[in-house]
Amino acid sequence: MAISRTPLDLSRGFLWTAGVRTFVHYSDRVPRNGALVVASNHRSFMDAFALMDAIDRPVRFACHHYMGQVPLMRDLVERLGCFPLDEPDRRQQSFLRQGMELLQQGEAVGVFPEGAMPMVTPTRRDRAGEFHRGFAHLALKASQLDVAVLPIAIVSDKETTYDSVPVRWLSLFDPTEPLFDRPGSHPMVLYRRLTVRIGRPYWITVSDRRDYRGKNAREAVDRLVDRTRAEILALL
Repeated sequence: MAISRTPLDLSRGFLWTAGVRTFVHYSDRVPRNGALVVASNHRSFMDAFALMDAIDRPVRFACHHYMGQVPLMRDLVERLGCFPLDEPDRRQQSFLRQGMELLQQGEAVGVFPEGAMPMVTPTRRDRAGEFHRGFAHLALKASQLDVAVLPIAIVSDKETTYDSVPVRWLSLFDPTEPLFDRPGSHPMVLYRRLTVRIGRPYWITVSDRRDYRGKNAREAVDRLVDRTRAEILALL
């Protein structure tokens, strides 16, 4: 059973309360229903809210393990329909298992392929880091489904950045994460005005899945990762 629109309503209510103005380009590219993998650049905790608002669909976002350990944050991510991942040694298996179950239910699964790095280090608005490959494995593994990968670029037109808690404090909730073993504060980016540009959905083909099952599996994954990242960079 699909989740209710409550996460979508919460996202819009939050953006309205925060006074964020959002402009959406190419909304006609969004598949209105069915299994979907949403991939986007990532710089702010507000990204999940902005993406749901932009595509007008609830999205089940994969989020970092520690977000499921912090009491108030855990309540928020659950209400938004997010699913925290396991610790690093089980993260990939956890993501694929939970993501596959959601795709089989016709959900949209949201992924920030840059991982947690942009959240603990200051990043430029017009850049995206290297992508992890988990989202490509998820899309290619869904062999019994019609699945599209939808690249989206979040472009910050106006923002304010604050220093929040020291990054090392996050280790209290997830001591297994090496990214939290660093000096400095966790940057908190608050958007004021956004442009969300939606890319062209890429529907996984029979040929893609055939390659993924064969000796060229790594090449099939790399092609999908490179295609998605190139689309997001072009939109940025």
